[in-house]
Parts: sequence; C-alpha cells; structure tokens
Amino acid sequence: MSDSSSSSNASSANVKQPKGSHQFPPETTTIGMLGSGQLGRMFAFAAHRLGFRVHVFSPESASPAGRAADFETVADYDDVAALGEFAKQIDVATLEFENIPVASLRILEQHVPVRPGPGVLETTQDRLKEKQALSHAGFPVTEFREICSLAELKSAFDGDTAAILKTASWGYDGKGQSRIQTADDLEPAWETLQCDRAILEAFVDFECELSVIAVRSVTGEVACYDPVRNEHHNHILSRSVSPSGLPEEVIEEAKQIATAIVDSLSVVGVMCVEMFLTRQNRLIINELAPRPHNSGHLTIEAHATSQFEQQVRAVCGMPLGDTRQVRPAAMSN
Repeated sequence: MSDSSSSSNASSANVKQPKGSHQFPPETTTIGMLGSGQLGRMFAFAAHRLGFRVHVFSPESASPAGRAADFETVADYDDVAALGEFAKQIDVATLEFENIPVASLRILEQHVPVRPGPGVLETTQDRLKEKQALSHAGFPVTEFREICSLAELKSAFDGDTAAILKTASWGYDGKGQSRIQTADDLEPAWETLQCDRAILEAFVDFECELSVIAVRSVTGEVACYDPVRNEHHNHILSRSVSPSGLPEEVIEEAKQIATAIVDSLSVVGVMCVEMFLTRQNRLIINELAPRPHNSGHLTIEAHATSQFEQQVRAVCGMPLGDTRQVRPAAMSN
C-alpha cells in the first residue's frame, strides 16, 4: 500500500458516526472512493464543492481521481490489510465502477456504510444474475440464455434471428460481447470471449437507445433525470442528447421503470438504467450500472444538480438535489 503523505492524518481529523447514521456532516467527513478514473475525479470535484473530503483507493498511482482527491491509497482491491487501513480513515464508502470485488465491499461494510452495498454490486456486475433478477421481478428484458460451452451456444442459436453473446461478468464499455448473425459466427464469437460462462441475448430491433439516471437516498427517496437519448458505435457510447425528443408517455414510463428498479434493489446512490425503445414503442432494459454514467455527464452543465453531486448527497445521507434540466445539452464521448 502506498498512501499520500497526508493520508495518515485523515483518521484523527474525522468525527466518526454510528454505522447506521443517515447523514454525515461536511468538513468532518471523508468519503472513500473505490476506483480512480474520470468518474471518481468528477465525484471528487462535486464532493469538495459540498465541503466533503475524498480518499481514493485503487491499484493506480497518480490517477485522475487520485490527483483530485484529498488522500490516495494505492493497493489492489483484494488487499485485506490495505482495505482495513482505508476503512479507518473514511466515514462512508462508495464506488466508481462495478468491477470491484464484492468481497472488498463486504470487508469495508464491517467498518463503515458502503453505498451502494455489496448485494447491488453482486447483482449488477454479473450480466446473467442481473437479467435473472430483473426478469424474476417482472421487469421487461429481452430473451436470454446462460451459455457455458460452444455446444450449448450452437444448441441455443436458432439461426432465424441475430443475437448478442456477452461474457457473464467483467464486461465494461462494450468489452466482452460479439454479435452473431449466422451459424458461421458461433465459433469465432465463443473463442473471442475467452470465458467459460456467457449470456446469449436475442437481438433487439430498436428505434433508439436511452438511459435514465436514477438516484435513491438512505431514506428511500428517489429522483430521476429525464431519459437521455444515446448513440453507440461498436457497443461504446458515442453521443448523448437531452432533451431526448421522446414522447411524454415514454419518458414517464422509463422513469417509472428506473424508480422501481432502484427500489427493488435497495440502491443507495446513483444507478443508470440503459434501455431500448423498440419499433413497437416498447421499453426493454439493456443493462444497469450502479454508479454515475457517461450518458449523464451532461447533467453537470445542463441540470440544476449533477449526477455526481447526487451521488455525494445520497451516499452522505443528504436530501437529494433538483433534477430539473435548465438548458439543452449534448455530449460527444
């Protein structure tokens, strides 16, 4: 573990509150951030504006978030000793992205509140578990199958419609997925993923892609931004536009779905719900991200409260901010 020279003072400066406390006061609170990329950096800026301090934990030194944070711990996410020391120096923990070991959050949870909690992460970092949880709860998802071998893939693919094969876990920003058009694509797709567990999803003939950023507080208050219309190239977000231009009934239904999802998972923090709008005007959930999302970057300039400030507010037990849009915006990724 490698700490900044000032991080050893963080523990003595903090005023600890009981684990179940709803609200942490600024000035005396240090928020622990697992992950150290651009999302963590933007979170740190938002936290500082509200008077909080940020301690980043990741394997990368001099990282984007680390350079913006008050304290930085450099260690592997599964370093038990480093996590224990980190927990002593923070009051509450959150995360920047979903590829954090669930066991790491369970270690931290023994000492401080972790928001969102390990259960949320365990569901959303595994595409199969996520689809199963959504399906069992009655949310609209595309047809899917668990695939554990090339033989199972060949058996599951009917050859009539296109499909998407994805790794069950550790996918991020378009990684870990291949499109299947014909039977000739099956073996290359399976070999490309290099995994022993995948999910085969029916291809959705969609009119557009959209995302709803939802935030849920410790007390169960939920606030949603209006849907953002997204364009992807090679499975990676390319452009986001808001207002979306979608019919009002689609906007309201999308927000209702997102609200129900964060309630069903007992999320505390920010969650992005990615959806497809089919050509039959039906909403289908694509994936969940239990964190601020690239499509929500435009909330910094275009909305009364940014998604990053909302994450700070939710994690620290503050009232949620206003999600009202104050000007049109577009983002190019």
